Amino acid sequence: MKNVFSFISNFVFYYPLLMAYLWMAGGVLHYLLVERRDAGRKSAPPPTSYPKVSVVVPCYNEADNVREVIACLDQLNYPNYNIIAINDGSRDDTGAILNELVNVYPKLVVVHQHQNEGKAIGLTTAAMLSDAEYLMCIDGDSLLDKEAIGWMLRHFLEDASVGAVTGNPRIRTRSSLLGRMQVGEFSSIVGLIKRTQHMYGRLLTVSGVVSMFRKRALQEVGYWSSDMLTEDIDISWKLQVQGWAVNFESRALSWILMPETFRGLYKQRLRWAKGGIQVLFKYAGAVLSRRNMMMWPIFVEYAISIVWAYCMLFTLVMMAATAMFTLPESWRFAFMPRGTGVLLFATCCAQILIGCLIDRNYDKNLMRYFVDTVWYPAAFWAISMIASVIALPGVVSQRRRKRARWVSPDRGIRSSGAVAGDASPAPQYSAALEAPQSNEQLT
Repeated sequence: MKNVFSFISNFVFYYPLLMAYLWMAGGVLHYLLVERRDAGRKSAPPPTSYPKVSVVVPCYNEADNVREVIACLDQLNYPNYNIIAINDGSRDDTGAILNELVNVYPKLVVVHQHQNEGKAIGLTTAAMLSDAEYLMCIDGDSLLDKEAIGWMLRHFLEDASVGAVTGNPRIRTRSSLLGRMQVGEFSSIVGLIKRTQHMYGRLLTVSGVVSMFRKRALQEVGYWSSDMLTEDIDISWKLQVQGWAVNFESRALSWILMPETFRGLYKQRLRWAKGGIQVLFKYAGAVLSRRNMMMWPIFVEYAISIVWAYCMLFTLVMMAATAMFTLPESWRFAFMPRGTGVLLFATCCAQILIGCLIDRNYDKNLMRYFVDTVWYPAAFWAISMIASVIALPGVVSQRRRKRARWVSPDRGIRSSGAVAGDASPAPQYSAALEAPQSNEQLT
């Protein structure tokens, strides 16, 4: 029994460390081989052609954000694009505001859905209505960087097998400790994971807040699934099991809002966990076929992370029992192998440092958040454990998946201090909000 407990303890402690060093190595390799070649460039190399791109913005109760988002999109540095905003049965003033904005921005097309159909239905509706070859999909709170289309489009033009490209989300809610910790998370964890997976050739998921798709690829796989909690994870796997490549573009930035309450963060991560587990079950048969051998490491890694979560729960229970009761020697349990606390701290520091050093090329002054986020890699695994443990029974017990509909998320603390100085591009769009370029009415 003691050997079994020792194995579980070592697995619980060393698995996150192993993944951390893998992600750090992958992130550094991606920077040296991919990102450094474009160092100093403010915009992507001019393409040989400018195919039409539709920027799709599904909106549900986005009255607080939609003016800023559309004004930002009107300033994109690309000559051939339009904007499709889907009002998915919003219960606030989103629809009325979009109707006003149609008279202001000639590129904007608004589609109203009378009831809440869910983000996947909204994206699919826009894709079917669009005559563009490529779809840039963002969230209703995303401020897209002016050069994002150019950076993402080059992947499609250079490689006909690319079905989707995901960008680099940057956090703009930084007025609280929880918000600043997520700034570090998106560099030290999310960014490093995507860089590592890009080097390998398969991605767990595109980012729903900033992704571009080849329309032909979407048509081939049947667009987004309306019954999946995380449509972005689902479409990533749906494309890849059908042979389409999914890439990561670090220079395609999108400035987003994130939860700044523990309740909001928990609900978000629980949804992510449930959506990921849904995808594992849905695509297990297809992924495990020899034709999709390249997906095996992604599948196994995610499955192991769920096993790790339950081993972590078992570890915590046994630690509590060891502390509270007198147990036989063979039943006594120690979570952290002796003398490894320094290793854990050093790993957290290294992961935050490498992630921030790479992403500071796109998000200035990231190092100011180092102290706030130094322990976040450990917190990330704790949050993942809780979410996975609770999510799995819920997914398994759900016999029939229902349509995934919108809920209004926690978008952080909206105040004058919510955006940290030059970390966000928001100020450069303020003029567009006050002085629109055109008053032409669209029909």
